[in-house]
Amino acid sequence: MKHTQPEPVPRPADGAGTPQGLELRHLRYFAAVADAGTVTRAAERLFIAQPTLSQQIQRLEQVIGTPLLHRGRDGVQLSAAGTMLLDAARNALSLVDHGVSQARQAAGLGRPRLRFILPPRLPDALAVTTASALRSAAAAAGVDVDWMDTPLDAEFSPVRRRQADAGLGWLTTSPDALPAPLEVMSLGEFEPGLWIPASHPAARRGSIRLDELAGLDVIFGPRRAEPGTYDAWTSIVQAVDPRFAFTDPPLRHSLPVVLAFAATAARPAAVLTGPAAIAGPPPGVIRLPRPAGTGDMARVSIASHPLTATAALVWHADLISAARAGPLFASPLQRSDEPSAPQVQQAIATAIAAYGVRGCAARVAQAYGEHPETALTRMRWALTAAASASGGPRAEPAHAPGPGHSTVPCTSRAA
Repeated sequence: MKHTQPEPVPRPADGAGTPQGLELRHLRYFAAVADAGTVTRAAERLFIAQPTLSQQIQRLEQVIGTPLLHRGRDGVQLSAAGTMLLDAARNALSLVDHGVSQARQAAGLGRPRLRFILPPRLPDALAVTTASALRSAAAAAGVDVDWMDTPLDAEFSPVRRRQADAGLGWLTTSPDALPAPLEVMSLGEFEPGLWIPASHPAARRGSIRLDELAGLDVIFGPRRAEPGTYDAWTSIVQAVDPRFAFTDPPLRHSLPVVLAFAATAARPAAVLTGPAAIAGPPPGVIRLPRPAGTGDMARVSIASHPLTATAALVWHADLISAARAGPLFASPLQRSDEPSAPQVQQAIATAIAAYGVRGCAARVAQAYGEHPETALTRMRWALTAAASASGGPRAEPAHAPGPGHSTVPCTSRAA
Protein backbone atom coordinates (compact mmCIF):
# COMPACT_ATOMS: atom_id res chain seq x y z
CA MET A 1 0.00 0.00 0.00
CA LYS A 2 1.30 3.46 -0.85
CA HIS A 3 1.15 6.04 1.87
CA THR A 4 1.30 9.77 1.71
CA GLN A 5 3.67 11.40 4.11
CA PRO A 6 1.85 12.82 7.13
CA GLU A 7 2.07 16.55 7.54
CA PRO A 8 4.10 17.82 10.48
CA VAL A 9 1.97 18.16 13.56
CA PRO A 10 2.65 21.01 16.00
CA ARG A 11 3.83 19.67 19.33
CA PRO A 12 2.09 20.83 22.48
CA ALA A 13 4.09 22.30 25.29
CA ASP A 14 5.86 19.71 27.40
CA GLY A 15 4.20 18.90 30.66
CA ALA A 16 2.71 16.12 32.73
CA GLY A 17 -0.90 15.06 32.71
CA THR A 18 -3.58 15.01 30.04
CA PRO A 19 -2.97 17.39 27.11
CA GLN A 20 -5.17 20.48 27.19
CA GLY A 21 -8.07 20.31 24.75
CA LEU A 22 -8.37 16.52 24.70
CA GLU A 23 -12.03 15.44 24.69
CA LEU A 24 -13.74 12.07 24.86
CA ARG A 25 -15.24 12.57 21.43
CA HIS A 26 -11.73 12.78 19.99
CA LEU A 27 -10.97 9.32 21.38
CA ARG A 28 -14.28 7.89 20.13
CA TYR A 29 -13.70 9.30 16.66
CA PHE A 30 -10.14 8.00 16.59
CA ALA A 31 -11.22 4.49 17.63
CA ALA A 32 -13.97 4.52 15.00
CA VAL A 33 -11.53 5.43 12.22
CA ALA A 34 -9.06 2.76 13.36
CA ASP A 35 -11.81 0.12 13.35
CA ALA A 36 -13.30 1.17 10.00
CA GLY A 37 -9.99 1.45 8.18
CA THR A 38 -11.06 4.57 6.32
CA VAL A 39 -12.36 7.98 7.35
CA THR A 40 -15.27 7.62 4.92
CA ARG A 41 -16.59 4.39 6.48
CA ALA A 42 -16.05 5.74 9.99
CA ALA A 43 -18.02 8.89 9.17
CA GLU A 44 -20.89 6.78 7.83
CA ARG A 45 -20.95 4.68 11.00
CA LEU A 46 -20.83 7.78 13.22
CA PHE A 47 -23.44 9.64 11.12
CA ILE A 48 -21.27 12.72 10.77
CA ALA A 49 -19.78 14.47 7.74
CA GLN A 50 -16.42 13.20 6.54
CA PRO A 51 -14.74 16.67 6.60
CA THR A 52 -15.87 17.13 10.18
CA LEU A 53 -14.41 13.79 11.21
CA SER A 54 -11.13 14.52 9.42
CA GLN A 55 -10.86 17.86 11.21
CA GLN A 56 -11.45 16.22 14.59
CA ILE A 57 -8.76 13.60 13.96
CA GLN A 58 -6.35 16.33 12.91
CA ARG A 59 -7.24 18.22 16.08
CA LEU A 60 -6.48 15.13 18.15
CA GLU A 61 -3.09 14.80 16.45
CA GLN A 62 -2.38 18.43 17.28
CA VAL A 63 -3.32 17.87 20.91
CA ILE A 64 -1.17 14.74 21.19
CA GLY A 65 1.65 16.33 19.22
CA THR A 66 2.39 13.55 16.74
CA PRO A 67 0.76 11.86 13.72
CA LEU A 68 -1.52 8.99 14.71
CA LEU A 69 -2.49 7.75 11.25
CA HIS A 70 -0.73 7.15 7.96
CA ARG A 71 -3.17 8.17 5.24
CA GLY A 72 -3.15 6.57 1.81
CA ARG A 73 -5.44 5.94 -1.15
CA ASP A 74 -6.41 2.54 0.26
CA GLY A 75 -7.30 3.82 3.72
CA VAL A 76 -5.44 4.56 6.93
CA GLN A 77 -2.93 2.69 9.05
CA LEU A 78 -1.93 3.39 12.63
CA SER A 79 1.41 4.94 13.37
CA ALA A 80 3.42 3.62 16.32
CA ALA A 81 1.96 6.37 18.50
CA GLY A 82 -1.52 5.66 17.15
CA THR A 83 -1.26 1.98 18.02
CA MET A 84 -0.37 2.82 21.60
CA LEU A 85 -3.08 5.46 21.91
CA LEU A 86 -5.79 3.18 20.50
CA ASP A 87 -5.48 0.64 23.30
CA ALA A 88 -5.38 3.39 25.94
CA ALA A 89 -8.37 5.14 24.32
CA ARG A 90 -10.47 1.99 24.43
CA ASN A 91 -9.60 1.44 28.08
CA ALA A 92 -10.44 5.05 28.96
CA LEU A 93 -13.74 4.96 27.07
CA SER A 94 -14.65 1.69 28.77
CA LEU A 95 -13.96 3.19 32.20
CA VAL A 96 -16.03 6.29 31.47
CA ASP A 97 -18.92 4.26 30.04
CA HIS A 98 -18.79 2.08 33.13
CA GLY A 99 -19.03 5.12 35.41
CA VAL A 100 -21.89 6.66 33.43
CA SER A 101 -23.82 3.39 33.49
CA GLN A 102 -23.29 3.05 37.24
CA ALA A 103 -24.55 6.59 37.74
CA ARG A 104 -27.67 6.01 35.63
CA GLN A 105 -28.46 2.79 37.45
CA ALA A 106 -28.01 4.47 40.83
CA ALA A 107 -30.46 7.17 39.74
CA GLY A 108 -32.95 4.58 38.55
CA LEU A 109 -32.61 5.74 34.93
CA GLY A 110 -31.73 2.45 33.35
CA ARG A 111 -30.84 -1.20 33.78
CA PRO A 112 -27.60 -2.99 32.94
CA ARG A 113 -27.30 -3.81 29.26
CA LEU A 114 -25.59 -6.70 27.50
CA ARG A 115 -24.54 -6.20 23.88
CA PHE A 116 -24.66 -9.72 22.51
CA ILE A 117 -23.64 -10.81 18.99
CA LEU A 118 -25.72 -13.59 17.45
CA PRO A 119 -24.32 -13.85 13.91
CA PRO A 120 -26.48 -14.82 10.94
CA ARG A 121 -26.30 -18.33 9.51
CA LEU A 122 -25.90 -20.11 12.85
CA PRO A 123 -27.71 -23.46 13.04
CA ASP A 124 -31.28 -22.75 14.11
CA ALA A 125 -31.19 -25.18 17.02
CA LEU A 126 -28.01 -23.60 18.43
CA ALA A 127 -29.18 -20.00 17.95
CA VAL A 128 -32.67 -20.59 19.36
CA THR A 129 -31.44 -22.53 22.39
CA THR A 130 -28.78 -19.95 23.24
CA ALA A 131 -31.03 -16.93 22.69
CA SER A 132 -33.85 -18.42 24.76
CA ALA A 133 -31.56 -19.32 27.66
CA LEU A 134 -29.90 -15.91 27.60
CA ARG A 135 -33.18 -14.01 27.49
CA SER A 136 -34.54 -15.97 30.45
CA ALA A 137 -31.36 -15.50 32.49
CA ALA A 138 -31.12 -11.81 31.62
CA ALA A 139 -34.75 -11.19 32.58
CA ALA A 140 -34.21 -12.90 35.93
CA ALA A 141 -31.10 -10.77 36.56
CA GLY A 142 -32.74 -7.50 35.50
CA VAL A 143 -30.52 -7.10 32.44
CA ASP A 144 -31.55 -5.77 29.02
CA VAL A 145 -30.01 -7.48 25.98
CA ASP A 146 -29.09 -5.60 22.81
CA TRP A 147 -28.98 -8.19 20.01
CA MET A 148 -26.41 -7.69 17.23
CA ASP A 149 -26.10 -9.72 14.01
CA THR A 150 -22.51 -8.73 13.21
CA PRO A 151 -20.32 -11.44 11.61
CA LEU A 152 -17.51 -12.67 13.86
CA ASP A 153 -13.99 -13.46 12.70
CA ALA A 154 -11.70 -16.08 14.23
CA GLU A 155 -10.45 -13.61 16.87
CA PHE A 156 -13.92 -12.34 17.84
CA SER A 157 -12.65 -8.84 17.09
CA PRO A 158 -15.86 -6.90 17.92
CA VAL A 159 -15.79 -8.36 21.44
CA ARG A 160 -12.05 -7.86 21.83
CA ARG A 161 -12.42 -4.22 20.74
CA ARG A 162 -15.30 -3.71 23.21
CA GLN A 163 -17.77 -3.03 20.40
CA ALA A 164 -19.85 -5.81 21.97
CA ASP A 165 -19.82 -7.48 25.37
CA ALA A 166 -20.16 -11.10 24.29
CA GLY A 167 -21.04 -13.24 21.33
CA LEU A 168 -21.77 -16.72 20.04
CA GLY A 169 -19.51 -17.82 17.22
CA TRP A 170 -17.13 -20.40 15.84
CA LEU A 171 -13.74 -21.39 17.22
CA THR A 172 -11.45 -22.95 14.64
CA THR A 173 -8.40 -23.18 16.94
CA SER A 174 -7.73 -24.00 20.57
CA PRO A 175 -9.51 -21.70 23.06
CA ASP A 176 -6.09 -20.82 24.49
CA ALA A 177 -5.18 -19.27 21.12
CA LEU A 178 -7.69 -16.45 21.58
CA PRO A 179 -6.22 -13.06 22.58
CA ALA A 180 -5.77 -12.69 26.34
CA PRO A 181 -8.68 -10.24 27.02
CA LEU A 182 -11.21 -12.85 25.88
CA GLU A 183 -12.75 -15.68 27.88
CA VAL A 184 -14.50 -18.62 26.27
CA MET A 185 -16.96 -21.45 26.96
CA SER A 186 -17.15 -24.25 24.37
CA LEU A 187 -20.63 -25.51 23.52
CA GLY A 188 -19.94 -28.32 21.07
CA GLU A 189 -18.26 -29.23 17.79
CA PHE A 190 -20.10 -28.87 14.48
CA GLU A 191 -19.36 -29.72 10.85
CA PRO A 192 -20.80 -28.45 7.55
CA GLY A 193 -23.31 -30.05 5.27
CA LEU A 194 -21.92 -31.06 1.87
CA TRP A 195 -23.68 -31.83 -1.41
CA ILE A 196 -21.90 -33.24 -4.47
CA PRO A 197 -23.15 -34.34 -7.92
CA ALA A 198 -25.11 -37.58 -7.63
CA SER A 199 -23.00 -38.97 -10.49
CA HIS A 200 -19.76 -38.60 -8.50
CA PRO A 201 -18.32 -41.94 -7.29
CA ALA A 202 -18.26 -40.64 -3.70
CA ALA A 203 -22.03 -40.18 -3.79
CA ARG A 204 -22.52 -43.95 -3.80
CA ARG A 205 -20.15 -44.33 -0.83
CA GLY A 206 -21.86 -41.56 1.11
CA SER A 207 -18.45 -40.09 1.97
CA ILE A 208 -15.85 -38.10 0.07
CA ARG A 209 -12.13 -37.75 0.71
CA LEU A 210 -10.61 -34.30 1.13
CA ASP A 211 -8.43 -34.68 -1.98
CA GLU A 212 -11.53 -35.59 -4.01
CA LEU A 213 -13.35 -32.54 -2.65
CA ALA A 214 -10.41 -30.31 -3.60
CA GLY A 215 -10.86 -31.38 -7.22
CA LEU A 216 -14.38 -29.91 -7.37
CA ASP A 217 -15.62 -26.33 -7.56
CA VAL A 218 -16.80 -25.92 -3.97
CA ILE A 219 -19.43 -23.23 -3.47
CA PHE A 220 -19.10 -21.70 -0.01
CA GLY A 221 -19.12 -18.25 1.51
CA PRO A 222 -18.83 -15.41 0.90
CA ARG A 223 -15.92 -14.85 3.24
CA ARG A 224 -17.42 -11.75 4.86
CA ALA A 225 -20.32 -13.85 6.18
CA GLU A 226 -18.17 -16.34 8.14
CA PRO A 227 -14.53 -15.17 7.96
CA GLY A 228 -13.28 -17.47 10.74
CA THR A 229 -14.49 -20.79 9.32
CA TYR A 230 -13.87 -19.63 5.74
CA ASP A 231 -10.16 -18.98 6.37
CA ALA A 232 -9.63 -22.08 8.53
CA TRP A 233 -11.31 -24.45 6.09
CA THR A 234 -9.53 -22.88 3.12
CA SER A 235 -6.19 -23.62 4.79
CA ILE A 236 -7.20 -27.23 5.49
CA VAL A 237 -8.18 -27.95 1.88
CA GLN A 238 -5.15 -26.09 0.54
CA ALA A 239 -2.96 -28.51 2.50
CA VAL A 240 -3.89 -31.15 -0.12
CA ASP A 241 -4.18 -28.73 -3.06
CA PRO A 242 -2.40 -25.35 -2.69
CA ARG A 243 -4.36 -23.95 -5.66
CA PHE A 244 -7.74 -24.57 -4.05
CA ALA A 245 -10.15 -21.68 -3.46
CA PHE A 246 -13.85 -21.57 -2.61
CA THR A 247 -16.40 -20.18 -5.07
CA ASP A 248 -18.89 -17.60 -3.79
CA PRO A 249 -22.55 -18.68 -4.02
CA PRO A 250 -24.80 -16.85 -6.51
CA LEU A 251 -27.36 -16.26 -3.75
CA ARG A 252 -26.59 -16.26 -0.03
CA HIS A 253 -29.86 -17.28 1.58
CA SER A 254 -31.32 -20.00 -0.65
CA LEU A 255 -29.68 -23.41 -0.40
CA PRO A 256 -32.05 -25.03 -2.96
CA VAL A 257 -31.18 -22.35 -5.53
CA VAL A 258 -27.45 -22.76 -4.90
CA LEU A 259 -27.84 -26.53 -5.29
CA ALA A 260 -29.68 -26.00 -8.57
CA PHE A 261 -26.84 -23.82 -9.84
CA ALA A 262 -24.29 -26.47 -8.82
CA ALA A 263 -26.28 -29.26 -10.47
CA THR A 264 -26.25 -27.42 -13.81
CA ALA A 265 -22.67 -26.11 -13.64
CA ALA A 266 -20.32 -26.59 -16.59
CA ARG A 267 -17.91 -28.63 -14.45
CA PRO A 268 -18.53 -30.74 -11.32
CA ALA A 269 -19.42 -28.54 -8.38
CA ALA A 270 -20.12 -29.13 -4.69
CA VAL A 271 -22.02 -27.03 -2.18
CA LEU A 272 -20.67 -26.59 1.35
CA THR A 273 -22.72 -25.00 4.13
CA GLY A 274 -21.47 -23.39 7.29
CA PRO A 275 -21.28 -25.50 10.48
CA ALA A 276 -24.70 -27.12 10.59
CA ALA A 277 -24.66 -30.50 12.35
CA ILE A 278 -22.92 -31.98 15.36
CA ALA A 279 -19.60 -33.40 14.21
CA GLY A 280 -19.61 -37.20 14.08
CA PRO A 281 -23.09 -37.49 15.62
CA PRO A 282 -23.86 -40.58 17.68
CA PRO A 283 -26.90 -42.73 16.85
CA GLY A 284 -30.13 -40.92 17.49
CA VAL A 285 -28.99 -37.45 16.42
CA ILE A 286 -31.22 -36.22 13.62
CA ARG A 287 -29.55 -34.46 10.72
CA LEU A 288 -31.19 -31.75 8.65
CA PRO A 289 -33.70 -33.01 6.05
CA ARG A 290 -32.85 -32.99 2.37
CA PRO A 291 -33.89 -29.58 0.95
CA ALA A 292 -36.56 -29.51 -1.71
CA GLY A 293 -35.29 -29.04 -5.25
CA THR A 294 -31.84 -30.54 -4.75
CA GLY A 295 -31.96 -31.98 -8.24
CA ASP A 296 -29.06 -34.27 -9.07
CA MET A 297 -27.09 -33.45 -5.91
CA ALA A 298 -26.42 -35.94 -3.12
CA ARG A 299 -25.57 -35.16 0.50
CA VAL A 300 -22.40 -36.84 1.75
CA SER A 301 -20.03 -36.59 4.69
CA ILE A 302 -16.32 -35.77 4.48
CA ALA A 303 -14.05 -38.66 5.46
CA SER A 304 -12.37 -38.24 8.87
CA HIS A 305 -14.35 -35.03 9.55
CA PRO A 306 -11.50 -32.56 8.77
CA LEU A 307 -13.75 -29.49 8.50
CA THR A 308 -15.15 -28.67 11.92
CA ALA A 309 -15.77 -25.64 14.10
CA THR A 310 -16.51 -25.36 17.80
CA ALA A 311 -19.52 -23.33 18.85
CA ALA A 312 -18.31 -21.02 21.60
CA LEU A 313 -19.64 -18.33 23.90
CA VAL A 314 -16.95 -15.64 24.10
CA TRP A 315 -16.87 -12.55 26.28
CA HIS A 316 -14.40 -9.86 27.31
CA ALA A 317 -12.67 -10.58 30.60
CA ASP A 318 -13.45 -7.04 31.74
CA LEU A 319 -17.11 -8.02 32.11
CA ILE A 320 -16.44 -10.18 35.14
CA SER A 321 -13.95 -7.80 36.73
CA ALA A 322 -16.27 -4.83 36.10
CA ALA A 323 -19.08 -6.60 37.93
CA ARG A 324 -16.84 -6.84 41.00
CA ALA A 325 -15.14 -3.47 40.58
CA GLY A 326 -18.15 -1.44 41.76
CA PRO A 327 -18.37 -3.11 45.19
CA LEU A 328 -14.58 -2.97 45.56
CA PHE A 329 -14.67 0.73 44.68
CA ALA A 330 -17.30 1.28 47.38
CA SER A 331 -15.34 -0.66 50.00
CA PRO A 332 -12.87 0.99 52.40
CA LEU A 333 -10.00 -1.07 50.97
CA GLN A 334 -7.21 1.11 49.59
CA ARG A 335 -4.58 0.54 46.94
CA SER A 336 -1.93 1.60 49.46
CA ASP A 337 -2.92 -1.39 51.60
CA GLU A 338 -1.45 -3.65 48.88
CA PRO A 339 -4.26 -6.15 49.52
CA SER A 340 -3.95 -9.82 48.68
CA ALA A 341 -6.46 -11.62 46.48
CA PRO A 342 -8.41 -13.03 49.46
CA GLN A 343 -8.58 -9.55 50.99
CA VAL A 344 -9.96 -8.13 47.75
CA GLN A 345 -12.57 -10.87 47.53
CA GLN A 346 -13.55 -10.31 51.15
CA ALA A 347 -13.85 -6.56 50.60
CA ILE A 348 -16.16 -7.14 47.63
CA ALA A 349 -18.37 -9.52 49.57
CA THR A 350 -18.50 -7.20 52.58
CA ALA A 351 -19.45 -4.17 50.47
CA ILE A 352 -22.26 -6.05 48.72
CA ALA A 353 -23.57 -7.28 52.08
CA ALA A 354 -23.39 -3.79 53.59
CA TYR A 355 -24.69 -1.62 50.76
CA GLY A 356 -26.24 -3.96 48.19
CA VAL A 357 -25.43 -3.80 44.50
CA ARG A 358 -27.50 -0.64 43.95
CA GLY A 359 -25.98 1.00 47.02
CA CYS A 360 -22.48 0.30 45.72
CA ALA A 361 -23.47 1.83 42.39
CA ALA A 362 -24.77 4.91 44.19
CA ARG A 363 -21.45 5.36 45.98
CA VAL A 364 -19.57 5.05 42.70
CA ALA A 365 -21.87 7.61 41.06
CA GLN A 366 -21.42 10.02 43.96
CA ALA A 367 -17.64 9.75 43.74
CA TYR A 368 -17.67 10.37 39.97
CA GLY A 369 -19.86 13.42 40.52
CA GLU A 370 -17.79 14.97 43.30
CA HIS A 371 -14.23 13.97 42.38
CA PRO A 372 -14.19 12.60 38.80
CA GLU A 373 -10.41 12.42 38.39
CA THR A 374 -9.92 10.67 41.73
CA ALA A 375 -12.85 8.35 40.97
CA LEU A 376 -11.37 7.44 37.59
CA THR A 377 -8.05 6.53 39.21
CA ARG A 378 -9.74 4.44 41.91
CA MET A 379 -11.97 2.67 39.37
CA ARG A 380 -8.92 1.80 37.28
CA TRP A 381 -7.34 0.23 40.37
CA ALA A 382 -10.59 -1.53 41.32
CA LEU A 383 -10.90 -3.09 37.87
CA THR A 384 -7.29 -4.28 37.94
CA ALA A 385 -7.50 -5.61 41.49
CA ALA A 386 -10.82 -7.38 40.88
CA ALA A 387 -9.45 -9.01 37.73
CA SER A 388 -6.28 -10.14 39.52
CA ALA A 389 -8.21 -11.53 42.46
CA SER A 390 -10.35 -13.68 40.19
CA GLY A 391 -7.60 -14.50 37.69
CA GLY A 392 -6.20 -17.87 36.74
CA PRO A 393 -6.27 -20.27 33.81
CA ARG A 394 -9.32 -20.43 31.61
CA ALA A 395 -11.94 -22.86 32.79
CA GLU A 396 -15.63 -23.46 32.32
CA PRO A 397 -17.27 -20.74 34.43
CA ALA A 398 -20.21 -21.27 36.70
CA HIS A 399 -21.86 -18.24 35.09
CA ALA A 400 -21.66 -16.68 31.68
CA PRO A 401 -20.89 -12.97 31.60
CA GLY A 402 -23.42 -10.25 31.87
CA PRO A 403 -22.82 -6.65 30.89
CA GLY A 404 -20.02 -4.58 32.28
CA HIS A 405 -21.89 -4.14 35.54
CA SER A 406 -23.62 -7.44 36.17
CA THR A 407 -23.37 -11.16 35.46
CA VAL A 408 -25.99 -13.34 33.82
CA PRO A 409 -26.27 -17.00 34.81
CA CYS A 410 -25.81 -19.36 31.86
CA THR A 411 -27.61 -22.66 31.46
CA SER A 412 -25.48 -23.97 28.55
CA ARG A 413 -22.90 -26.56 29.44
CA ALA A 414 -19.59 -27.09 27.72
CA ALA A 415 -19.66 -30.11 25.48
